[in-house]
Amino acid sequence: MAFSTADITAALGLYLWPFIRIAAMVMVAPVFSSNFLSTQTRMVITLAIAMVVVPNIPDVVPNVQPISMDGLLIVAQQVLIGACMGFMLQLLFDAFIVAGQIIAMQMGLGFASMVDPQNGILVPVISQFYLIFTTLIFVTLDGHLILIQVVSESFVTMPIAAEGLTPTDLRDIVAQGSWMFASGVLIALPAIGSIMMVNLAFGILSRAAPQISPFSIGFPLTIIMGFIIMLVTLPLVGQHMVEMTDYILQLIRVMVIQDG
Repeated sequence: MAFSTADITAALGLYLWPFIRIAAMVMVAPVFSSNFLSTQTRMVITLAIAMVVVPNIPDVVPNVQPISMDGLLIVAQQVLIGACMGFMLQLLFDAFIVAGQIIAMQMGLGFASMVDPQNGILVPVISQFYLIFTTLIFVTLDGHLILIQVVSESFVTMPIAAEGLTPTDLRDIVAQGSWMFASGVLIALPAIGSIMMVNLAFGILSRAAPQISPFSIGFPLTIIMGFIIMLVTLPLVGQHMVEMTDYILQLIRVMVIQDG
């Protein structure tokens, strides 16, 4: 049985182009891109996803030589699409990290930091708590499976080609950075208001009774009040996580459908 160069190229491209898009998503998306997962493990995850996704997508793989100008353009577009999908989901988790940083600064625990195993950077302990909490909710809600489903759907609505995301799409994705900071402030807003009232009360107390040291009483009570507020508002954090996850996944779908 003889195989022509076109047959080999088509067979290679059938898995190569989807593999590149999925690999870019895995390298950027939260949970998959965690530092506790080795590169080899991510490669195995990418191969497993590609083996499941490729048989379910339309046979619209372009017959292009991988090592050519057109092939390089297709590779760049697939990397861009996958990375943008993972980046938009990463903004969701970063919003909770921002909220934890704001709350930690209000409580006086801004210098209590530890290494974030997902990003490999130092973050306040409160941010780490929120990150672990939201990650567990995300996995419990099968968010990682929904993300894989969205990637699979993107091959239908945005076929493999040298065209894909436009500069307008990239500007819209970058604009979601403001949504991340706004969402972080919204999550931390109850703690900000409550701790501000506590500090205001201690300020009035220190003026009314100067013999009471606000440094010996105010700081411990501020920390205790911060933990109490975190405990009370924890169900709201879970609700925010569900709503924000749905918003981001719908946004990713809209991005790939509009261009498809």
